[in-house]
Order: sequence, then structure tokens, then C-alpha cells
Amino acid sequence: MNSDYSIAVHVLALLNAFPEPMSSEEMAASVGVNPVVVRNVVGHLRRAGLLDTQRGVPGARLTRSASQITLLDIYRAVGAPDSVLKLHQKANPACPVGARIQGVLDAVFEQAQAAMEARLALVRLSDVTTAIAQVS
Repeated sequence: MNSDYSIAVHVLALLNAFPEPMSSEEMAASVGVNPVVVRNVVGHLRRAGLLDTQRGVPGARLTRSASQITLLDIYRAVGAPDSVLKLHQKANPACPVGARIQGVLDAVFEQAQAAMEARLALVRLSDVTTAIAQVS
């Protein structure tokens, strides 16, 4: 998975911490990326219903409180893959290991993905911004 997810969490944390309108350039300065990247991520968040924006008006706002947005919501908003763990595709079916490894790893990878998503579902955007405020 690319960095869109962490950028999305960063942008939403910014908007939660600073409710006044913030341009994509200002958000990009905090994130450390080009404003185009921020605009693309904001587009994902808007289409997922997490942000509200108005054409021609700088800034975005959360569509619901930070305590109602989970990290899993954000993960899904940026087009997260069905699994962050990928299998190699060319295992040799004539090899006893190659013929069976993918089935074994599929089950393990599915369990790992489910555990990660369960954990992300427990963490709210408000938890992230609270933790940021406590770091000194």
C-alpha cells in the first residue's frame, strides 16, 4: 500500500486539530508532500463521505466528529487493498512446497488482514489527535 493512508490520517488530524479553513498548500506543508497529492487524498476522503469541500472555496471540514471516524474508515476511503500481504504468483506446482504454500499462506494472510482491520476499527481519529496533543 502506498502512503495515501498515512497522508489521509494526517490530513484528517490536521482538520480536526485546526477547524479553520486550511488550503491544500497549507496541509501539504504539514504533510511534507506536493499539494496535488493532498488534493487527491482529499478527493478520496470526500467521495467516502468523511470530508465536505466546496468548489472554489479553500478548506475542507469533517462530515462527522472525529470520535465517529475510525482508522478503518480512513483505510477503506483511500482504496485500501483487500490484503496488504501479497502472494507470489509463480510457485512451481510440481514442487511439493510450491504446490501447497499459497493455500497455507492465504489462510495466514486473511487472518492477519482481519486482525489489522479489527485493530483499525478500534482506533478513532479523536484518539490520534489526542495522542498527538500529548506528545511533547
